[in-house]
Amino acid sequence: MGTDKIFYRIVGSPVGELIAGATATGCCVLEFRDRRGLERIQARVEKRYRMAMSPGSNNFVDQLESQVREYFTGERTEFNLPIDLKGTRFEMAVWEQLLRIPYSETRAYGKIAAILGKPVAARAVGRANGANYLAIVVPCHRVIQEDGQLRGYGGGLWRKQYLLDLEKNATPTTQGVSPGVKMTNTLTPSL
Repeated sequence: MGTDKIFYRIVGSPVGELIAGATATGCCVLEFRDRRGLERIQARVEKRYRMAMSPGSNNFVDQLESQVREYFTGERTEFNLPIDLKGTRFEMAVWEQLLRIPYSETRAYGKIAAILGKPVAARAVGRANGANYLAIVVPCHRVIQEDGQLRGYGGGLWRKQYLLDLEKNATPTTQGVSPGVKMTNTLTPSL
């Protein structure tokens, strides 16, 4: 691993503790701490990014924590953060589509697969959702089954339902028009 680090800290939320982390380039981790435990999450992230995770902070972690708190209080319906995501080309394409799902709306796995020109790849879309380390910001919770039912969420279906309800019940004064994250840097496929 190189000398660069991913700084992280634990952030409280109504759905449990989150691990919020960022590289020197942008935000890269927002995981539910109890999903697999800090050590397992740390090992997965360090392997993908080829850099160590270290408790601490940088400006991006501060921004991430602040914007996540605003999201949960209903003050924020879109994130405006630099992000640093790494994944396969297909994962990156799926995550780009997730960023286009407007606040309080949902899309079916199959619909995303069709948009990507792979209409039979709904399960692969689900796997790419599961590989997303930046929960809530890259809104994988907004992806549902074709019949409207919830399916698969690394943080648990109860959290997925909570996030969808939070967005659905936003007041007209807090509900935004723009989706997800404003990209300030491009996603980088891992090879």
